[in-house]
Amino acid sequence: MDPHQRAAAFARISNELLAEREEQPTLQSIVDLAVQTVPGCELAGVSVRRGRGRVETPASTSPLVDRVDALQYDLDEGPCLEAIRTDDTYIVDDSAIDPRWPRWGPKVAALGLRSILTVRLSPHDVQDVLGGLNLYASGRHAFSEDDVDIAQVYAAHAAGALDAAQVVTGLRTAMHTRHTIGVAQGLLMQRYGLSLDRSFEVLVRFSREHNVKLRVVADGVVESGSFPVDDNLVGDADVEADLEEAVT
Repeated sequence: MDPHQRAAAFARISNELLAEREEQPTLQSIVDLAVQTVPGCELAGVSVRRGRGRVETPASTSPLVDRVDALQYDLDEGPCLEAIRTDDTYIVDDSAIDPRWPRWGPKVAALGLRSILTVRLSPHDVQDVLGGLNLYASGRHAFSEDDVDIAQVYAAHAAGALDAAQVVTGLRTAMHTRHTIGVAQGLLMQRYGLSLDRSFEVLVRFSREHNVKLRVVADGVVESGSFPVDDNLVGDADVEADLEEAVT
């Protein structure tokens, strides 16, 4: 493929990735197109950073990928975690004998995957890391230097699409949460004769005292018309007593 053909191919890939507007469909498109785009790749998964340093695999092309990625998280070693934490790209030519991850590698080889190529997903700079793209193959030395170059360019497009999708998803979630809180305020105002500001203060106080997210408290109010009586949610069945204290 000459440079013009490759540029045209990546322009098409970028358009396909950006066509999805929500995070989860975008993640699935990233792994599906990765298998089609990188010649040596047979299976693919994407690892995403979540809160408090947690990493998970929300999209893959096979349950086998989920198992292999889960081993990385359980053992706290592997190329995906290294790519996210310390470097951009890692290549494993033979997982059975690679000395860098002595616990993870042999387990992966036993599952039938010998070659791994992991590329960091970072849309802007090295400080802004979304996760890692994990590409797998059953044979040894499956990824050539050209494959690595293609994967790195593909990862740049994928990171941009994922970043955009996360923004859209986050905005929609925030709008939904704001709407739910507003409905919950209205219900409390009607039932207890509270002002608009006071109803919000009550929601916040209840959220803080019971260590429950404000969104969850608001969802419970909307569903029940009052604060949810749920031991698992608030840790106290005597919710009405707490409410009477909160509104006074």
